Amino acid sequence: VQLQASGGGLVQAGDSLRLSCTASGRTFSNYAVGWFRQAPGKERDFVALITFNGESRNYADSVKGRFTISRDNAKNTVYLEMNSLKPEDTAVYYCAAGRTATAWITPGRTSAYDYWGQGTLVTVSS
Repeated sequence: VQLQASGGGLVQAGDSLRLSCTASGRTFSNYAVGWFRQAPGKERDFVALITFNGESRNYADSVKGRFTISRDNAKNTVYLEMNSLKPEDTAVYYCAAGRTATAWITPGRTSAYDYWGQGTLVTVSS
């Protein structure tokens, strides 16, 4: 599976942004997809996860109520809708795909994912 993350940009605090993760290659609908983010000088942190069929989702506490993950398997795309953005949301955002059985149990563990996209930069100004 090859993943391509897009949609990042420079926004102001309080604005919204939608990221996309588009897949090619193996059957995308077989995989859970997670979003992670990495701020300069910090570790890569878990943001959100959606199961292969879109029926279940998991969010980091820091984004609950503000971010929504969704997927359209017909388009091989997973979305991350980000609302009420804060300066602390500034980071490079990565999408990753893995087996649901593994990723759901340990969504924050990067080793639970088999495939990674290249990242898209989100900058939130105050």
